[in-house]
Amino acid sequence: MSEQDKKDDLPQKKGLLGKIKENFDDKEEKINALSTMVRLGILIWSGSILTLAYIKLPPALGVPEQKLDPTFIASVFTGTLATFGVQATKKSNGGGAAAGGITKEQVQELIEKASQTAPSQTIKIEAPTFKLVPSDTELS
Repeated sequence: MSEQDKKDDLPQKKGLLGKIKENFDDKEEKINALSTMVRLGILIWSGSILTLAYIKLPPALGVPEQKLDPTFIASVFTGTLATFGVQATKKSNGGGAAAGGITKEQVQELIEKASQTAPSQTIKIEAPTFKLVPSDTELS
C-alpha cells in the first residue's frame, strides 16, 4: 500500500466550521445558527465594554483609564438582549406590576370582559362615494 492510499483512508480532521456545518442539515438552520453566534458575539462585546466603563482597572495592568459615555453601548446591549427575549423592566410599586404595566389579574379580567362582550368583531368602513365622469374638454 502506498503513502497516498494510507492518507486517503484516514479520516480528515475538520475544523470548527466543518463540525458546525456537519451538525446542521438545512440551510435555514445554518443561517439561524450563524445569526445566534453573531448576536452572542455582539452581546459579549457590548457587555465587556459596558463593564469596563464602570470598573477601575488596577494600575499594574498598564491600561489607561478611558472616559466614555456608555449610553450607546448600553443601548446595543439591551437591544441585543431583546433579540433573545430578555426585556428590562422597572421595579414594581408593590401592586405586582412593573411601573406602567398591568398585573396578571388585570389581563385576565380584560380577556374575560372581551370574550363576554364580543366573541366576534364587526368592522364597518365608510368611504365617501364619488363618480368618474368623462369631460368634453381636453387637458393640455
